[in-house]
Order: sequence, then C-alpha cells, then structure tokens
Amino acid sequence: MGLDQAMDISVSGINATKTHMEIISSNLANINTTRTAQGGPYRRKIPVYSEKPLEFSEALNNAEKKISGGVEIREIMEDQTPLQKVYNPGHPDADSDGFVSQPNISMSKEMVDMVYVSQLYGANITVYNATKRMQQETLSLQ
Repeated sequence: MGLDQAMDISVSGINATKTHMEIISSNLANINTTRTAQGGPYRRKIPVYSEKPLEFSEALNNAEKKISGGVEIREIMEDQTPLQKVYNPGHPDADSDGFVSQPNISMSKEMVDMVYVSQLYGANITVYNATKRMQQETLSLQ
C-alpha cells in the first residue's frame, strides 16, 4: 500500500466520523421533538458503516494484498427501539389516555457515542499526520 492510499483511507475515516458526529448532534437537537413532518415523534438516527469499495482498477491491482478503500457511512437508519411514554395530559400530542410519545433518545447514550466517535476521529487524524510526516521525510531523503 502506498502512502497516498494510506492518507485516502484516513481521510475516509475522518469524513465518516464527521458525518457520525452530525448524526449525534441531530439526535441531541431533537431529544424533545414529539411531532415531525412525517408525523409522530423523532426517532433516533444510527449510521451504518461499511467498507468503502476501491475503483475496479485499484481492486484489480491490489487483489492479492487485500487492501480496502477505507470506510464510509452506507446508510442512516432509524432506531426501532420503543418510544418513551410520558404522562402529560395537557400536551397537544397526548393520546386519549394522556400519554405523550417521546423520542427514543438517551442523553447518556448519545454522549458515550460522542466520546467514542471523537476518539475515532482523533485516531484517524493521528494516522493522517504520521503518514504525512513519512511522505515529507521520504522527500527530504532525495
């Protein structure tokens, strides 16, 4: 694997974790949203990571080396865990029994995810910078 490809893989990880942070931010911003444009409360969003495919020519050249093209977020799914029910008969979105369906978002879970994703982001930045240093040192040898 060349240094350019190592940098590309790090960049793909940086971009994927940036998108994941945006999803976490959206979840936190909608923690109290009981009515969306689609109707019903907001549902927590979850990113699905996958291996980023290489271009055909790259894949052919690297078939024996088993080198991947990095990582990407393939899709963003809605968390299907049950919604929270809160008794609040005066709320405009309350059902006939006085319960309001709240989003299935846990502040603590989102914060744990945020710490984890920030660590992933930092690791990808570290790899990128180390690769950049190796490239610079290689150029200075010539």
